[in-house]
Amino acid sequence: MNKTTIPPRSNVAAGDQWNLDSLFSGDAEWEEALSQLQSAADAVNAFRGKIAGDSPKEADFAACLTAYSAAQRIGERVGNYAFLKKSADESDASNVDRVGRYIMAASAFEAAVSWLVPAIQAIPDGLVRAWLGAPELADYRVWLEKLLRLKPYILSEKEERILALEIESRQTPRAAFSALTNVDLDFGFVDAGKGPEPLTQTTWTKFLENPNRAVRAEAYGKFYGTFDAHKNTIASLYAGSVAQDVAEARIRGYESARAMALFPDRVEEAVYDALVDTVRANLTPLHRYYALRKKTLGLAELRHYDVYVPLVSEAKRVTPYGEAVELIAEALKPLGGEYVSTIKSGLTGGWVDRYENKGKRSGAFSSGGYDGDPYILMNYKEDVLRDVFTLAHEGGHSMHSWYSARNNPFMSYNYTIFEAEVASTFNEDLLFRHLMKTASDPKMKAYLLSTRASDILATLYRQTMFAEFERTTHALVESGTPLTADLLRAEYRKLIEAYFGPEMVFEETSDLEGLRIPHFYNAFYVYKYATGISASLALAERVSSGGQAEREDYFKFLKSGGSRYPIDALRVAGVDMASPEPVAAACRRFAAIVDELEGALDL
Repeated sequence: MNKTTIPPRSNVAAGDQWNLDSLFSGDAEWEEALSQLQSAADAVNAFRGKIAGDSPKEADFAACLTAYSAAQRIGERVGNYAFLKKSADESDASNVDRVGRYIMAASAFEAAVSWLVPAIQAIPDGLVRAWLGAPELADYRVWLEKLLRLKPYILSEKEERILALEIESRQTPRAAFSALTNVDLDFGFVDAGKGPEPLTQTTWTKFLENPNRAVRAEAYGKFYGTFDAHKNTIASLYAGSVAQDVAEARIRGYESARAMALFPDRVEEAVYDALVDTVRANLTPLHRYYALRKKTLGLAELRHYDVYVPLVSEAKRVTPYGEAVELIAEALKPLGGEYVSTIKSGLTGGWVDRYENKGKRSGAFSSGGYDGDPYILMNYKEDVLRDVFTLAHEGGHSMHSWYSARNNPFMSYNYTIFEAEVASTFNEDLLFRHLMKTASDPKMKAYLLSTRASDILATLYRQTMFAEFERTTHALVESGTPLTADLLRAEYRKLIEAYFGPEMVFEETSDLEGLRIPHFYNAFYVYKYATGISASLALAERVSSGGQAEREDYFKFLKSGGSRYPIDALRVAGVDMASPEPVAAACRRFAAIVDELEGALDL
């Protein structure tokens, strides 16, 4: 479905929109649930004297957790509906208002019941563990075991309330960075041949992919020139974010901010370090890729603004949405009939909001909850083959949510970010394999190889570089070294010189890239993208070349939800992320694709 104009939301066909009835039948029902959330703390707080007392009883404890779980479940459903409505049309003031009212209600609930976790932690471990086998606590066993593990770092009721009340204010560095870079900064205009067009955070990628090198150079210069003019302000925002991470870790008693971030997933810091070390030891294929890029583009020197322009112009292929679903279903056949029929039904039913409309959020995402369908936002374009991969990717997330919600109680169904990218990139790899097998056009194969190399580079190598930067910046603050714009730039320049290799010629402003990455305001999670794609590549190979046993192992992972720690869940699936081998194998896979790409480009 190609459109020359972007329609308002009111003109989008019902069949092209997601159907939110699995959450609420409409706004009126949502309002009723919001009122339930606003009063939900009362049901939990009714047990305060009984749970926080000297002799808590098992029955009161179970009833309190039931009330708490019910409130959390209502809150998830209310929040999901609100955010989905806003994502579909941010120009509708009622959608914006709905999200604001949900956030206020959820924050008030968390502050009101902030006594609960410290109270549970105050109950003797032996008593809580003796209760874990009780049938009425079966749905909370995993959640409680994880909570008991956090006990050394849970503070007193008063201290936890203070931290809860500060949640909103701690968002200031991230919110200020977003407002500054997405709204306030004026990057100017670039003429790409159709007259001056605005350069923004959104259009930046389009200009960097332009085949006209002069356009790329102009966009790059103006973009980073603007960041240069505000570098001290942005550096101060990031330094403040890092300082907050370090302060909370010290308040709670963790050895470091990184230890605090990794502890809930039970991931050793050695796993993080092994990722960096393994990728560092396998930079040669990455450097060969950049040398190939330089040669293919016919450049005397490779500049930083040359790394995103496609090596192969997109092979002409029109894939209407329905055909994309059929193609994805065919590619995912190794996962069996239930998986394929379920995802196919969801993608053609009410899961997906398919096309762009005015006010709709850009990009794509999957939003699955315990109640309701695992919804997907797309801005699908039938003449963009990458959008087929995006649909497969988000479908992987949604199917992960579908299996998790159906095989776990609410309090332990939600999987971690560490695991999230596995199911999505797994689907992408199966789609890539299928298209490579069925493509007869050499240009199509070259395009697929080029795109796959770019995707693995962005997820494995680039995210690891980001992870290394986060490790460095937090360690500097923890050692007593303040972060300045000059220091941040110097540290980031070391990294880009190492990762991009000898073929790259950098601009004076190239190291400002380290100041524009929004992911850095949510510390120590980008490494999970690198571990995720490493695991997914290993599992896709295992399932594709294996049989029923290997497929069932993968489904054990999809069904685990939050019932296992992520490394344990992936180990059940057949890959050990505590070992550096999956990362090394992913680097070898990238090297093999670069080799094949070089042949496909006929150099």
